Amino acid sequence: MLSKPLGRIIAGLVVVVVIMVVWFILQAYPLFHGKGKEVIVSVNNGESLSQIANDLHAKGVIASPLAFRIDSAVFGSFQVTAGSYQIAQGSSFSHVRSVFSASPNVVVVNVLAGLTLHEVAVDVANGEGNTYGDTFTKVATANNTPSPFHASGSLEGLIGTGQYIIAPGETPAQLAQRMERRFVKQAASVGLTPSTTLNGLDAYQLVIAASIVEKEGYYPVNMPQVARVIYNRLARGGPLQMDSTVLYYLGMDGGTVTPAMLQTQEPYNTYLNTGLTPTPICAVSTIAMRATLHPPVGSWLYFTLINKDGRMAFSNTFAEQLREEQIAQSRGIG
Repeated sequence: MLSKPLGRIIAGLVVVVVIMVVWFILQAYPLFHGKGKEVIVSVNNGESLSQIANDLHAKGVIASPLAFRIDSAVFGSFQVTAGSYQIAQGSSFSHVRSVFSASPNVVVVNVLAGLTLHEVAVDVANGEGNTYGDTFTKVATANNTPSPFHASGSLEGLIGTGQYIIAPGETPAQLAQRMERRFVKQAASVGLTPSTTLNGLDAYQLVIAASIVEKEGYYPVNMPQVARVIYNRLARGGPLQMDSTVLYYLGMDGGTVTPAMLQTQEPYNTYLNTGLTPTPICAVSTIAMRATLHPPVGSWLYFTLINKDGRMAFSNTFAEQLREEQIAQSRGIG
């Protein structure tokens, strides 16, 4: 027979083991499995299963990263493809394994400031397929997705920047509506509303100006003065002479503007036409919008890149501009 002390020790160990087993089972198979809200968990290249477990815990998908790691040690780890996954909070470990062993089940689209609507549509098509992308292009118009900033035509420049996670079942129309609503919120955050006017421009024209500021200024440090140059050139009545507008019409993102391009008769050629372009030329950041709404006082009419870190020089006269261009060339720029 076992002695009483030894018996108590064994009984205690049995209780501990039972508690641990029950704890593990409850972690692996929650009482309310899959009853939580759907969340998105993104996995980056090179992330370990331990890091993924921590992310799952942070999003409420699993209650214990430790239990999940034990489960993986016992039943074997699995490969996870980088991407985004939609899964319910409070999921069982077997369900987590099933979801993350398969391909990512949601598509992520990043609308970066400076991208054209066409470039965004291509990104959408790459994730969801050409049919979805083509439909998105059709609905991404103010006719189909009303914008308070413009009653008709393309939503070019009228979609909000940032990351969009396309969940299973979301239609192209719903995605376009989300993008349009986000733009309205972002614009409002810097004081741009559909009723805003400034320097003789209505709200839509201010978005157009901000899109040119986005492309021409490129870096935030340049944008306020670029906005002032645009206003000064508009006030002068001459052409804006902005390369980005010519490239936009030709479907080019950057590059050298040739003399032949400058002579192309088209509505976005701000060398041949005065005033703003008919529409914005890209998605606009709140930085560019703020710069357009609050440009510094100045009489600059010209600007050129003078430093490889992206800084520009601004000039009042063409003679000053030529001198700055010579400085840039001496630095290997231009």
